[in-house]
Amino acid sequence: MTQYVIPFRDLNLGDVGRVGGKNASLGEMLAHLERLGVSVPDGFAVTADAYRLHLKEAALETLIYDMLDSLDTADVARLAKVGAEIRQLIRSAPLPKSVEKQVVKAYREMSQRYGDTATDVAVRSSATAEDLPTASFAGQQETYLNVHGEENLLRSVRDCMASLFTDRAIVYRSERGFKHSEVALSAGVQKMVRSDLASAGVIFTLDTESGCRDVVILTGAWGLGETVVQGRVNPDEYWVHKATLEEGFRPIIRRELGEKAIRLAYATGGTHPVIERRVPLEKRKQFVITKDEVLQLARWAVLIEKHYSERAGKPTPMDIEWAKDGNTGELFIVQARPETVHSQNVNKAFKVYRLRGTGDVLAKGKSVGAQVVQGQVRVVHSTDELSEFRAGEVLVAAMTDPDWEPVLKKAAAVVTDHGGRTCHAAIVSRELGIPCVVGSGDGTRRLVTGQQVTVSCAEGDEGKVYRGSIPFDYELIDPASLPTPSVPVMLNIGNPEVAFMSGQLPSAGVGLARLEFVINSWIGVHPMALLHPERVTAAQQSEIRARTVGFESPREFFVDRLSSGVAQIAAAFHPRPVIVRFSDFKTNEYAGLLGGDVFEPTEHNPMIGFRGASRYYDERYREAFAMECEAIARVRNEMGLRNVKVMIPFCRTLEEGRRVLAVMADSGLPRGDNGLEVYVMCEIPNNVILADKFSELFDGFSIGSNDLTQLTLGVDRDSEHLSHVFDEQDLGVKRLIESVITT
Repeated sequence: MTQYVIPFRDLNLGDVGRVGGKNASLGEMLAHLERLGVSVPDGFAVTADAYRLHLKEAALETLIYDMLDSLDTADVARLAKVGAEIRQLIRSAPLPKSVEKQVVKAYREMSQRYGDTATDVAVRSSATAEDLPTASFAGQQETYLNVHGEENLLRSVRDCMASLFTDRAIVYRSERGFKHSEVALSAGVQKMVRSDLASAGVIFTLDTESGCRDVVILTGAWGLGETVVQGRVNPDEYWVHKATLEEGFRPIIRRELGEKAIRLAYATGGTHPVIERRVPLEKRKQFVITKDEVLQLARWAVLIEKHYSERAGKPTPMDIEWAKDGNTGELFIVQARPETVHSQNVNKAFKVYRLRGTGDVLAKGKSVGAQVVQGQVRVVHSTDELSEFRAGEVLVAAMTDPDWEPVLKKAAAVVTDHGGRTCHAAIVSRELGIPCVVGSGDGTRRLVTGQQVTVSCAEGDEGKVYRGSIPFDYELIDPASLPTPSVPVMLNIGNPEVAFMSGQLPSAGVGLARLEFVINSWIGVHPMALLHPERVTAAQQSEIRARTVGFESPREFFVDRLSSGVAQIAAAFHPRPVIVRFSDFKTNEYAGLLGGDVFEPTEHNPMIGFRGASRYYDERYREAFAMECEAIARVRNEMGLRNVKVMIPFCRTLEEGRRVLAVMADSGLPRGDNGLEVYVMCEIPNNVILADKFSELFDGFSIGSNDLTQLTLGVDRDSEHLSHVFDEQDLGVKRLIESVITT
């Protein structure tokens, strides 16, 4: 008797032709990774032969492929009509008796194993050309959740088979050269994980934007995972560094709280097995999984990637789906497939885009694809409006449905209200090579059809839509073609959001990473206002509460955000050294932070005032400096990123140096601990004169030529009246630099 149903446990990656990529992958994980601790829900596959027999017995083979042979996929209206007719033909035909009998038998046995008469299952599509390293087919076919009972299961299997001919699947195969008749579909029947009572999401074993393979990125939201995959929510995001994770550290280098406004849950009645529900505001303010759970999922992801890489004989980054059971608290991997964008990019050259102007920001969200494009807006609210879309327009929608793919390939860029970096719109945009701004929140309300805009995804994590045409250019950089310099070249990195891209350049590490950018952009609150909110105004207190949502305290908000910024840079360049300079805001700059006006004195010349080392041991700022030390200690000791060195700015005297080192030690960051090196900025003539003595206190120098010039020539470098005197090439300045190098 022909076997039309095969348990997942009897499958492996060699069975793609029988059960498709998804089901073969589930079998592979159960066979090889379950014993390593990776939990995968059990189930069975209805084979591709069952699909072929279904078409044959219903006399549909010739009819369907004749209809497709004459179809112009660019004709959206005709495509929709033909696709709907084919799907209805497949759905309405009963399954062959031999297939039906085996499906029912396997389902009854599964239900018994779980102590149920009709257990809840997911019916997932698994095409024989799906989840290949060269083509993901992401979102092309359908998934049916919370399926109960034999009759519902058989109907869902037919519906799943019919979904091989969704509009987007027809177009996807046509564009990638797959013959329709050569692709079959297997339906996977998998025990449901009750993530409707907990959370679910997606994992990539590389940075989805830069392609950096040193990190694992997780996204998650409340409820069933389809909301994350389809881009219906703005999920939480987590970054984990692989190398130090394997060394036993806890390197969650960044966490971002998502809005997670809706969740997909089991329906209690009616015709639909699942239903969307609003998430209460308090629950939206919580991360959906704990740090321990993030690390557990990341470890599993690394195991999965290693296994698939060994099977493929080459590095194979993975795209994985996870779910947490709300009844048991258990974590599960429910799917795994090779990542298909960066893993196929054998040419490591990349374009670096730069805006040459600025303008009004009409909308912003998470950036996908580091590009800048211009075009006219087309706001689309439903599939009925897709026929009006013109090539080169910027598609703006609440979210993109997989059925919209025929027009996505014509878009200059995509902007969505909802979704994260692992949603359908993001994945397809990467495959198509177009920039995408996801999770804008209100893009469909703020942007108007016909409006000329510039979409920029080249300014870090935040993608922006500017009014009008902003000038821009780009440079093609091929790291392999860059010459090897005669001296090791280190980079200056201020923005952690560009670190993963910059880290792929052939540098010796980071010579200067300023904390000011992270404090200004990611925190935006004066550190002392976070420690003493009772001293600021009621309005400022309210704003501080809003910014620190999701954190156990304002102090933890500061330490977490600052450590995240440093950790991203350190992870991107690991194991190369990264020299991090402690904050060097002037009093007027600190006063500009939220709540800063209460804590900062007014100075006539802040450039040579209360700044740098003098702040760190002063009672007016010492508590805040302790938080900076705690953040660095977390990066080095908890995350294991010991390639981080630290640097003290504007250290006027030897006594200041000693006092700062003492405060660092008291704050859990002693020089020499686990190899910690402490550098000092050489930017004051006294640093040069006493270079031999400063060398006894510190491990290295960094010459700050701007401040050294102003203090050598007696020129305020902020003074426009004396700009003609300010000259870093002055002979006196050069002699000081020569002197300190010699010493």
